[in-house]
Amino acid sequence: MMSEVILQSELTCPECGHKKTETMPTDACQWFYECEQCHVLLKPKLGDCCVYCSYGSVPCPPIQFSQGNKDTGTCCGG
Repeated sequence: MMSEVILQSELTCPECGHKKTETMPTDACQWFYECEQCHVLLKPKLGDCCVYCSYGSVPCPPIQFSQGNKDTGTCCGG
């Protein structure tokens, strides 16, 4: 039984601590995100596929799907 994929994730800026809830795309990775408070450009940490996996409260949909199905799938074919 597959669990429901969560599409909302709260991104936290590592520079200023600003938090904002965003809707994650289901058809592409988001590699960059500009903090609306301090304007730093967030990029994924080494080993992560996207900004949501690095700075979000919930990993991106492809990672959630692979975890829920005990798959070895990765985000964006990475």
